[in-house]
Amino acid sequence: MSQPDTARLLIACDDQPGIVAAVAGALAEHGANIISLDQHSTDVGRFFQRTVIQLPGLAAARPALEAAMDKVAERFGMEWSLHDVAKRKRVAIFVSKYDHCLMELLWRTQRGQLDIDITMVISNHPDLAESVRTFGVPFVHIPSTDKVAMEQRQLELLQGNVDLVVLARYMQILTDDFIEKVGAPVINIHHSFLPAFIGANPYARAKERGVKLIGATAHYATADLDEGPIIEQDVTRASHADSAADLQSRGADVERQVLARAVQWHAEDRVIVHGKSTVIL
Repeated sequence: MSQPDTARLLIACDDQPGIVAAVAGALAEHGANIISLDQHSTDVGRFFQRTVIQLPGLAAARPALEAAMDKVAERFGMEWSLHDVAKRKRVAIFVSKYDHCLMELLWRTQRGQLDIDITMVISNHPDLAESVRTFGVPFVHIPSTDKVAMEQRQLELLQGNVDLVVLARYMQILTDDFIEKVGAPVINIHHSFLPAFIGANPYARAKERGVKLIGATAHYATADLDEGPIIEQDVTRASHADSAADLQSRGADVERQVLARAVQWHAEDRVIVHGKSTVIL
């Protein structure tokens, strides 16, 4: 959870000797203490590192530290970012009528298990307004009768006000224009029957096919619909004795757990996108 004078440093570059030493040296030179460090090298020679540091007077010391990191980055051809742990990510949640993923995120945030600020819930249906307001979170209903007008209103609410958008079973396809203009990452959740059981009543058709696993996938949304980099997945067993309703209930349980973990990892700056994939540190 939020700690003063603590930051997370994420780096990515081609793997080569001296990276860890150079980064650690720059941090030490500016008085930063390394609390934890995780790293990974891929089989194609790409290097990733997540370092949690503590630096007294972080706000005042940050410009000098960033200048030092710029020099290290130039030397190694490095992409890097520094995230203040005390600055919680502002999150907007999109939802339609299914409430299980939404309520899981609201509950975990209220309990202090998710270190985020949920700034608003936006829905194309009014059904969940009262449930959301009991958590003290603004609920905005924007009907989907005019998709262009709907997305324009959504963008007006979001731009400059959020660091992450979460689609918690939002049953609308985002346009390329929205993805391009939103100015923040978007995390989506869907059942892992896709694309085998795409469309309406997937659990009924899964029952007909006798599926043995129910799963869910959380990923970053891109213009390629469900093809964005995967953050988290999970499955649970199913049997011939399960009805379609049983499968749907099991699916809802998996979906909310997977989405909550994906949001948590993003909020903790553990996810580094690598092409069409991700590295979780």
